[in-house]
Amino acid sequence: MIVVGIVAVCVVLAVLAFFVPKLSRHPERGTQRTLGLGSRAGSKAPGPLGRLFSKPFRSSSKAVGRSGSAGRRARWNMPF
Repeated sequence: MIVVGIVAVCVVLAVLAFFVPKLSRHPERGTQRTLGLGSRAGSKAPGPLGRLFSKPFRSSSKAVGRSGSAGRRARWNMPF
């Protein structure tokens, strides 16, 4: 269920970054900040559980950053 939500957020950010590149930074940073909080909370578990609990949040944050930058990069590569 969470995977579907992250995929939806990535798609929305990519589309937003393509059509309005400068205005896409704020939602991207807000999403990454929220995922960072989850990662930090998960990492407080002891030992290997901390890495296991924080990993989905870290990889989701990377995906959000990549989708936003890919949308902006595609926009700047367009001929118009």
